Amino acid sequence: MKDDASTQNDALAGHLLDHYAGRIARVQRPYVLGLSGLQGSGKSTLARLLKIQAEHRGWPTEVLSLDDFYYSRSEREALAHQVHPLLKTRGVPGTHEIELLLSVLTALPNASEKFPVTWPRFDKGRDTRMPPSRWPRATRPPRLVVMEGWALGLRPQLESALEEPVNALERLEDPDGHWRHWVNKQLRAYQPLWRKLDALIVLQAPNWEVIREWRSETEKDLLARGAPLAMDTAAMQRFLLHFERLSRHALATLPVLADTCVEYDTHHHVMGLSHN
Repeated sequence: MKDDASTQNDALAGHLLDHYAGRIARVQRPYVLGLSGLQGSGKSTLARLLKIQAEHRGWPTEVLSLDDFYYSRSEREALAHQVHPLLKTRGVPGTHEIELLLSVLTALPNASEKFPVTWPRFDKGRDTRMPPSRWPRATRPPRLVVMEGWALGLRPQLESALEEPVNALERLEDPDGHWRHWVNKQLRAYQPLWRKLDALIVLQAPNWEVIREWRSETEKDLLARGAPLAMDTAAMQRFLLHFERLSRHALATLPVLADTCVEYDTHHHVMGLSHN
């Protein structure tokens, strides 16, 4: 028997597919549906349900996660050495291989058994990419592509908004603002990817404090499974400080940019759903 959360997610996936069905049917190429939400908001679960339900409707579907396109640990260590030490930590704009994700989107309409399309799978428990033998592969053109990620659709902040640090990490480890200015500049390079989205769905949390709780719950699952680099409470608190600035920016700006906004309460219940 399904619990309330599973029933809610099933119903939400069905509603979203109903809403976008006409648009998906009209395009002669894969329809790219963006799913944006902060850490722990349920993007991956909803994306998986969208794929299952879409394929039941006869629409071949692929899910692309922005997280899977993180640079490997060694590449981020190089960035940390060349640009700023805080770039060793995955997550912020500039730590994803955006060109690779764009090339996958370009190749998917022509996927076949003879010319399969593959893309990375990132192992968060080991903080690096899985071996290519374990990467997903598409052997037919999808009707629907669900792209999910924590910063999907986000636009750069104004330069003036970068002056004041938002937390202790920025104050102590980025006192001159070099890291946050570099990250903000990298976000401009993500805009061509956002323009590939046919529609953007935003999963809107009530506030940043709740996001910290939700993301910590996700990490507890990794710890329970014995993942080698799973984070304890102190490590998780530090990790989330890297995301706070842009997470607060996303909470403030993404709802008005969304085609659909799903509003959650602190217990992850859907409190509102609007289509723009």
